[in-house]
Amino acid sequence: MNIDFAAVLVVLTGLTGGIWLLDALVLAPRRAALVSSAGKIRSVAEIKLPWYVDLSKSFFPVILAVLVLRSFIVEPFRIPSESMVPTLLKGDFILVNKFTYGLRLPVLNTKVISNSLPRRGDVVVFRYPPDPAVAYIKRAVGLPGDRVAYHGKQLSINGQPVALTPLPNDPTMPAYLQFEEQLGEAKHRIQILADGRWGLAGFWSGLQPRRDPDGTVGWDYQVPPGHYFMMGDNRDNSSDGRVWGPVPEENLIGKAFFIWMNWDCITFNGQCGRIGNSIK
Repeated sequence: MNIDFAAVLVVLTGLTGGIWLLDALVLAPRRAALVSSAGKIRSVAEIKLPWYVDLSKSFFPVILAVLVLRSFIVEPFRIPSESMVPTLLKGDFILVNKFTYGLRLPVLNTKVISNSLPRRGDVVVFRYPPDPAVAYIKRAVGLPGDRVAYHGKQLSINGQPVALTPLPNDPTMPAYLQFEEQLGEAKHRIQILADGRWGLAGFWSGLQPRRDPDGTVGWDYQVPPGHYFMMGDNRDNSSDGRVWGPVPEENLIGKAFFIWMNWDCITFNGQCGRIGNSIK
């Protein structure tokens, strides 16, 4: 079951803030009137705060601060899969800038302040189109209006092949070839299976995929207005726009920018050197 933490925070903020306001406007004056009518404090019980008021006053500022921070400034996420290898590893804990693509109201996801839009090459966190309750992370390869093509495992944007520079192979992953990809202003690493296979379970029908002469699956796609085409850096093992289509602008959450922890480091299995790295 997916828990909507934004909704939980909104409910808790409203509940604790409402109790605090109720005490300030109604309950506190009643307690003061009791003390005044007696001419003296008759017992500790008359001035002691009810437990629910005490808890609300303690937790409301904290919950409100977390809600504002998480909704409008920065939000932590954990990488659950290997779809962004080698840029991000399974178990990485990352931070996402919520302001980059404009401020949205929590739960309603209504944009209230516009800012910039994703640039080609950004690592973007967004609400998964088939199930908006789930957050996904991929790289934006196609902007609105772009013609995106993929043939022979070569990505092209608007008829121009994206520059690839071969990199030394990672001995821990001998089945893959790694490259540095120049996508817009972003230089980053990607990997593909060395034997020419692909690990996708299927392709989105909107791509009209076809088998190229080299045996790989190729396609051409025009990104519609207000949408973005996302792909994982682990190109042959990523459920992304090739499987479920483009991402509408209203599904954007923010731009990933920082790795602050890795699960393997917590469990003493290595990867501590990734902590503090920026995401490119």
